[in-house]
Amino acid sequence: MNTAHTVGIIGGGQLARMMYEAAIGLDLAVRLLAEAPDVSAARVVRDVTVGDCADPATVKGFAAGCDVITFDHEHGPTGLLAGLEAAGLAVRPGPAALVHAQDKRLMRERLGGELGLPCPAWRVCADAGELRAFGDRTGWPVVAKASRGGYDGHGVWRLDGPDDVGIPFAESLPVSAGGPVAVIGEEFVDFTRELSVIVVRGLDGRALSYPVSETVQAGGVCVETTTPVPGMSEDRKNAIQALGLRIADALGVVGLLAVELMERPDGGVVVNELAMRPHNTGHWTIDGAVTSQFENHLRAVVGLPLGSTAARAPWCTMRNVLGGRSADSAGDFAHVAAADPGLRPQFYGKSLRPGRKRGHVTAYGDDCDQVRARARTAAADLMGRPDV
Repeated sequence: MNTAHTVGIIGGGQLARMMYEAAIGLDLAVRLLAEAPDVSAARVVRDVTVGDCADPATVKGFAAGCDVITFDHEHGPTGLLAGLEAAGLAVRPGPAALVHAQDKRLMRERLGGELGLPCPAWRVCADAGELRAFGDRTGWPVVAKASRGGYDGHGVWRLDGPDDVGIPFAESLPVSAGGPVAVIGEEFVDFTRELSVIVVRGLDGRALSYPVSETVQAGGVCVETTTPVPGMSEDRKNAIQALGLRIADALGVVGLLAVELMERPDGGVVVNELAMRPHNTGHWTIDGAVTSQFENHLRAVVGLPLGSTAARAPWCTMRNVLGGRSADSAGDFAHVAAADPGLRPQFYGKSLRPGRKRGHVTAYGDDCDQVRARARTAAADLMGRPDV
């Protein structure tokens, strides 16, 4: 078996931090290319290079000491990554797959056009006039998105009518090192809820799906997931898992793929976003699945057999902690854990700032409503907001 033992992670956020934790149990060495010396993962990883993931000299020097490269985010230029591949370095997921998570235009063309998968109506709009024409044709409101560089609600605008079409062009579009940034108009989907399915695909093409999750978003940020998705038939859940597996196979993903979806009132779904690395909607797997998304991602990218994606309990809810009561996260958790010892916390080593993802808390058990209530109560207490 072709296994690699030194994993280079590009990006130093909390996803890299949690990958490092999983790497310890697999006896994998980790090197980190971090944006700054005090970011989340750099506070725990021993071998850290601080530099710009878009700088060729920095990335090439970093990669020289790695057997395989993987990612905490999708912002690395695919041309640079393709050069690493051409030089014989394993990059997983490879740039040919990763570009579909970086560029919404390419993603829509591939998924909705070539593969015929369910996507919202969309078009690239060169100016406000084209965006207005798109909205007049599909109906208002519409959603405008930057084709590259957006995240957590940045680079996304809800436009309620024709008078709003200038907003995306007047604001500064997100900066992307990977290519030009365009404005995409998308149909506003009248969805009943948002969903996520996470799949993992290995070097040998074998792929597994985690159970489908229901997700709750606020202000463009995920605040909660419940797994499995409540109130959905097994046939529909199986169809969504099959959709995720088909995308992973068609794009040649090696590692994790998160497919975010919107469920229409008739029960049908449309693909909203893709991510090709561990994902916020999969954090429940750390405590709620036999093999966490972080361990399975590492298993896949180094060529190890994949682990079981089965859930450990009938229900699991993950609730994000945004901001916090105080700078003492462990102290704040002490009284929460005293009231509910079954809660599982994960803090990201980040300084306290309003609205910042500082960690999450997970609850699991036999009753969906009780599990949700426990996670919500704990997260609200950790944020100092008992009314949440």
